Amino acid sequence: MTAVAEPPPWRVLLVDDHPLFREGLAAAVNLDDAFAVVGQAACADGAVAEAVRTGPDLVVMDLGLPGRSGLEATRRILCDHSGTRVLVMTMSEDDDSLLAAVRAGARGYLLKGAGRDEILRALHTVARGGAVFGPQVAERLGALLGASGSASAKEAFPTLTAREREVLDLLAAGLGYRQIAQRLVVTDKTVRNHVGSIFAKLQVHDRAQAIVRARQAGLGGA
Repeated sequence: MTAVAEPPPWRVLLVDDHPLFREGLAAAVNLDDAFAVVGQAACADGAVAEAVRTGPDLVVMDLGLPGRSGLEATRRILCDHSGTRVLVMTMSEDDDSLLAAVRAGARGYLLKGAGRDEILRALHTVARGGAVFGPQVAERLGALLGASGSASAKEAFPTLTAREREVLDLLAAGLGYRQIAQRLVVTDKTVRNHVGSIFAKLQVHDRAQAIVRARQAGLGGA
């Protein structure tokens, strides 16, 4: 009987400006055979450089970094490495930080008081394509995203035109291109042209990624 090969461990990059915290987190993560810490960074620019060097599957990202923020590092890493997933681990409990992290593309948000088991469960969930938020923030997230109307969408996607935001809103609501064309009384080709522009401006590769970004910004309630 042929043995089933074990999948390689997920490659993890740790980003935090406190060396002792990074070392403790690295030790905890490396105890789980599903993960291998391949790099560490203490600032946003270092995180981007380490992501290029190591090609991580997962990034554990602090928000309060010196110089550029962890949010900017998250956006840059996800722009350059679409297959990478980011789990934010921070001291920030405020709603603005939570929403900003989600909009930047983070797939999870934990506070630094989380225990080792909770951190590893979160890493497993995010690595498998899920999203996870600590109990202190999860109950707030739905309400926060639901309260994000067109004004916050405009803030989240400042490069989109009003018509492009309208098309993105309908995409996020589950409408197909023909349905959107009928709703807006335009041709299918016009809708596809708008969608192509949206993809380019949001730096996404397909409709699914665009919908995720749109729903994170509160669109799709049509």
